[in-house]
Amino acid sequence: MKILVVDDDLLVLKSLEMILKAEGIEEVEAAINKEVAIDKYKNSKFDLVLQDIRMKEENGIDIAKEILEFDNDAKIILLTTFKDEEYINKAIKVGVRGYILKDNIDSLSQSIKTVMAGNMVLDSEIIGDIHIENKEDVNISKYGLTEKELELIKLISEGLNNKEISQKLFLSEGTVRNYVSNILDKLDLRDRTQIVVFYYKNLD
Repeated sequence: MKILVVDDDLLVLKSLEMILKAEGIEEVEAAINKEVAIDKYKNSKFDLVLQDIRMKEENGIDIAKEILEFDNDAKIILLTTFKDEEYINKAIKVGVRGYILKDNIDSLSQSIKTVMAGNMVLDSEIIGDIHIENKEDVNISKYGLTEKELELIKLISEGLNNKEISQKLFLSEGTVRNYVSNILDKLDLRDRTQIVVFYYKNLD
């Protein structure tokens, strides 16, 4: 696995590099600003980007947005020391796959595995603080979602993966996968990240 770490603090960059390599990550490259980060991403293949959301001269969300405009399938996890609702909202809308607090860095390895498996990660300490602005006035009934599908959407928005959902609802993982596939089809969405955005815009 190859990861790009973006942070304007050299000490943090070195620390993250050590943590990732200790977890068995084969290749870790560092970028100290937006220009270097974008250049490296466009000229090399990275499996995941791990970046600070607040840097002295630049906004981490702007970096994530530009990377996602270049590569719509980019997997990006934002790290922060702040439970800032505005930043959380923007990050989700942009399409990042994870948002975790630096205080909970011990969960980084599992968060990376979760995102690489196609799921979204939201730090448990910030889930309750998310309130998407300008919620859309949508008639949910028009999508034909069942009660079970609505329940799954809520659990996905809480960051649970298929195995965790199957255990919570006493369903097989295959059944959960079928439910998720049906939800994506009914809502005309591409992936679980978009399901989370849909939930916080329309159902929360």
